[in-house]
Amino acid sequence: MREPNAFQEARSENALPQATLSSSVVVCEDGQPHTPRADTILEEAPVALVYNGISHAVMMITPEHMQDFALGFSISEGIVKDASEIYELEVKPDGLGYSVEMQISSQRFQALKEKRRNLTGRSGCGLCGTESLEQAIRPTPKVSAPELSDQAIQQSLQQLQLHQPLQQLTGASHGAAWCDLNGNILTLREDVGRHNALDKLIGALATQEPPNNGFALISSRLSYEMVQKCCYAGIGALVAVSAPTSLAINMAQEAGLLLIGFGRRGRHVIYNSA
Repeated sequence: MREPNAFQEARSENALPQATLSSSVVVCEDGQPHTPRADTILEEAPVALVYNGISHAVMMITPEHMQDFALGFSISEGIVKDASEIYELEVKPDGLGYSVEMQISSQRFQALKEKRRNLTGRSGCGLCGTESLEQAIRPTPKVSAPELSDQAIQQSLQQLQLHQPLQQLTGASHGAAWCDLNGNILTLREDVGRHNALDKLIGALATQEPPNNGFALISSRLSYEMVQKCCYAGIGALVAVSAPTSLAINMAQEAGLLLIGFGRRGRHVIYNSA
């Protein structure tokens, strides 16, 4: 087990915002009179990621597990290699949203400044503000794919919905789960954006053992960014309930990542067996 650092200890102490809100709605169903009622709505808010006092990105996320998100984003975007390079992490309310203020190593901060990446992210948008094709298609680290049985994949798919409380309440969230090699879901994070959900999962895993004895499962399509994020986190297998893109398949092939899509009860498609 990795040694805890200052921000890990703070994570357990800081209360996080609510991820849902109540709203009055009118239900129209089967031609019956309109029925007013209270409904549960998934919250979406801007979160600024601030490194050594400089704002680098503003992302629209569900404000839950924001420290996991900030850590996972930092790793999956190559800003830091692992949790040990973030010395402090604090979530603060900030006007209409929140800010996550981090102190990172001077070497990593210098590299971040040189990238000159100031991006404003929307749900499902990962390239807003990217300045060049080289920044968009970064070199992807090689990973080691685990041996994964069909039974384990099906087991994880059967459990997915049961582990998504925000989706059950609101119908508006994506889920990203970490599963063991038997297909049991061990950790799950949710968010309005699929990239954000995966970043939250990566952040949650970053202070545990290296992720080489399991696989990631996501409730969305497989974009190349999802493959790229997994590779930066050292995850060797990625399963999704929907389809991959051509670039996701090509990138997985080059990196050695096991890529599986169209996960359904009794069926899934292996696009790259590594």
